[in-house]
Amino acid sequence: MSKLNSEQLGDKLFFIKDYMQANNAADGSHVDANANVTVKNIATLESEIMKDYFIQVNRSQVQQQIRAFFDSDLADEYLRQIEAHEIYVHDETSLKPYCVSVSLYPFLLDGLKKLGGEAGPPQHLASFCGSFINLIFAISSQFAGAVATVEFLAYFDYFARKDHGSDYLNTHKSLIENCFQQVVYSINQPAAARGYQSAFWNISLYDEHYFDAMFANFVFPDGERPCWETIKQLQAYFLTWFNEERKRAILTFPVVTCAMLTENGKCKDEEYADMLATELAEKNSFFIYQSDNPDSLASCCRLRNEITDHSFSYTLGAGGVATGSINVITLNLNRMIQNRQDLAAEVQKIHKYQVSYRKLMEQYQASGMLPVYDAGFIQLDKQFLTLGINGMAEAAESQGIVVGNNQQYHTFVNDILKTIYDENRKASIQYGLKFNTEFVPAENLGVKNAKWDKRDGYEVQRECYNSYLYLVEDETTNTLDKFMLHGRELTQWLDGGSALHLNLDETLDKQQYRKLLDIAATTGCQYFCINVRITICNECQHIDKRTLYHCEACGSNDVDHATRIIGYLKRVSAFSEGRRLEHQLRHYRREHQVDVA
Repeated sequence: MSKLNSEQLGDKLFFIKDYMQANNAADGSHVDANANVTVKNIATLESEIMKDYFIQVNRSQVQQQIRAFFDSDLADEYLRQIEAHEIYVHDETSLKPYCVSVSLYPFLLDGLKKLGGEAGPPQHLASFCGSFINLIFAISSQFAGAVATVEFLAYFDYFARKDHGSDYLNTHKSLIENCFQQVVYSINQPAAARGYQSAFWNISLYDEHYFDAMFANFVFPDGERPCWETIKQLQAYFLTWFNEERKRAILTFPVVTCAMLTENGKCKDEEYADMLATELAEKNSFFIYQSDNPDSLASCCRLRNEITDHSFSYTLGAGGVATGSINVITLNLNRMIQNRQDLAAEVQKIHKYQVSYRKLMEQYQASGMLPVYDAGFIQLDKQFLTLGINGMAEAAESQGIVVGNNQQYHTFVNDILKTIYDENRKASIQYGLKFNTEFVPAENLGVKNAKWDKRDGYEVQRECYNSYLYLVEDETTNTLDKFMLHGRELTQWLDGGSALHLNLDETLDKQQYRKLLDIAATTGCQYFCINVRITICNECQHIDKRTLYHCEACGSNDVDHATRIIGYLKRVSAFSEGRRLEHQLRHYRREHQVDVA
């Protein structure tokens, strides 16, 4: 047995004492703070204590691959760039690939057997729901990030129709609600996943046109096809049910994305758009993904992956819905721009790092270490190697550029993003792999990069770098400008996606939300959500979907708020210290300030 030296042992003992005294689990983490870890206990401590060693192991493994496929100088450069905070490799505390959107088809063929379980394929709605929960836990255990099941409601509808007929929402409403409760509450249970986290779970809803494009050729194993009419009703019902449940509990997952096609600057399926506007007016919260063609799918907090194959492979199970990211390496743009580094050359190095990481994953799979891939839920070739962006606004500020809807900022952003996009395309041809660029959520990285850059003498305007193309604290940037800043002109080269978060102090009405959907379509803002803070009473636990500073149920002033830390909903008290400070700066516009005319 290898022994820790006295200094190492002392460090670990100090960490335990410090963690026990921390305000919350996120503050206690010295490496990888995560607001999804909402409780602090022995399980969360255990998951944190050796993370620094995991990082060293991961770096060494990737360095070995770089040496083998490129050269030793590049392997040394990889470590130097990480330690110099020019780049950041996400989830180095895990040996696993990053995130995934899986096809559920192998689940219909083999159940959980190819993932090491005993359950065969589900035959009824009850067995589907029970086994689906275990499926999410099994897949989540093999990925560092989110697991998306974009077919979930289509499969749920199939089994509901099979057991109870097409009118099941009328004849078996209570049963359907119980099934939703079983799945959603079970997956939100923190004890069931990594380090006492709940599993990061994402689902998608569709308008009629998007659904037809994705699932028109889909056939279940018994020859049955998806039924749009019943799925449409189920989608609307799920949104309403989920919204009501969030009055009882702060349900973080699933992260819901409503996908819709646009045409001539308008929402193509007006009935679907009206339904979403109604739900938003009822204080519901979800992401909206718009596209003028179904060539991509947003399946996580903002990751958008191009889908070149809309078909479904019934033998392997992986089809148009199977995608994701194997690994994410993020550029610290603020530091690189101030260093006057050659962006194209830096991106070329990252491509080599990513190719090397991919080789490591191939070795894992060849050794039987990635059964999710072997079972056909996903293929490595379907996933992207992602280059992340952080510090864009701060880089612009360092060059004397005003961050906002102005031509100078537009040019600055587009020059950077097009350079990366062009290099990604060249690398895809050179290496035969898929690369994309994402404006990363940077839940922890935004705080880390600001801290590191300020410490090293770089120009830094705030304590947390922005995760958006606008400044969250800016009170002068209006709603239309925010949509334009995340519209097609600035995001055309962001093939991995970005997200607009429109923070409001109060809920709008249906007509206003409906106009926002068309504004998004007109500006080409593909991925966005609307955030109104939720108030939670710490005394009586009453939840009010308004921004209040006292409890209207019991009168207590001891209240907490919940909002999206970036991609997912959590109590603000669960945020890390850095993110709590960033939240205090966020500008929440009032109704009279929201221009949707």
